[in-house]
Amino acid sequence: MSLSQIDFSKVLNDDQVYDLMMANYDQLGKDWIVHQWNWMNAIYKAFKDHYKYLIVISLIEKTLQFYDTMNIQLSFDQFYSKNYLQIDKFSITELCNKLNLPKETVRRKVLELEELGVLKRQKKKILIDRSIFPQVKPERQISVTSKYIYLVSQILIKEKILSKNHDTKKIETVMKKNFSICWRWFYRLQIPLVIGYHDMFEDLTTYHIWGTVAMNQAFNYKRDNIKTNFYNLIPDYKTFNESLLDGKGASAGVSAMSISDMTNIPRATVIRKCKFLLKNDYLELNMKKHYILGPMNRTKVLPYQKKVFRHKAKFLRKIINLLTIS
Repeated sequence: MSLSQIDFSKVLNDDQVYDLMMANYDQLGKDWIVHQWNWMNAIYKAFKDHYKYLIVISLIEKTLQFYDTMNIQLSFDQFYSKNYLQIDKFSITELCNKLNLPKETVRRKVLELEELGVLKRQKKKILIDRSIFPQVKPERQISVTSKYIYLVSQILIKEKILSKNHDTKKIETVMKKNFSICWRWFYRLQIPLVIGYHDMFEDLTTYHIWGTVAMNQAFNYKRDNIKTNFYNLIPDYKTFNESLLDGKGASAGVSAMSISDMTNIPRATVIRKCKFLLKNDYLELNMKKHYILGPMNRTKVLPYQKKVFRHKAKFLRKIINLLTIS
């Protein structure tokens, strides 16, 4: 499409998307938590190790950045037409700086990826063997992300900010057609976001477990509101999260066994990580001795989430604008 064909009056900006998300959080908050929980489950499932996956997608994102710089656009089918992906040379220091991880940790994980056959060196070439872990092919994640984008777009239409309606299938189609750029945007959202939570919770397994408790409580809160018709107005970000931290949805917490079943993280690991979360007030126990959100989320998690939503608004704005001009 030529530049003269674009109606710039219909192009969204970041603030429009951010303000809408914050004002309509009840309609979007639970689904965003589910979106991220599915993403964390996919990360863990690949190697039973969040950090190995993070290193792999960081290297893929670097390759996608090169494609973008050279104006190379690949569809989903083109990008995955081969079982391997050649990547640019990289250094341990470069990965450490990008992921904010200790050098020894990154070096060890890279060696483990080489031992698994995921990273391979052929003379001067460095390859990612995608046949080793099919989870790197984000077929399901595109579907999950498209559903969330659809929800956001419906509220934009309702608020008369967006006029053109796109169903989930159309969103998937556009994302797959423009895969190399769309998935670079996705990784540029997810990698810093996850690293921020790593810094907060000290490791990603702990964050994954905390996120499972948060998702459970958000579901219960939404379910209880539907049953009681507690309000007719849509609560904004602050009202929704303050209600969660005030104990709404906390009557039915979640056990260590349930967390393990939902995430495939070993139960012993869940119990050990929950001790840290309890000690630092990220979680507490309800009357049934099940895990619920604790008071520390008010002072540490919520302020960081606002920064996350700024990045999320940028990602959503790019995808929705792409849909508008496609």
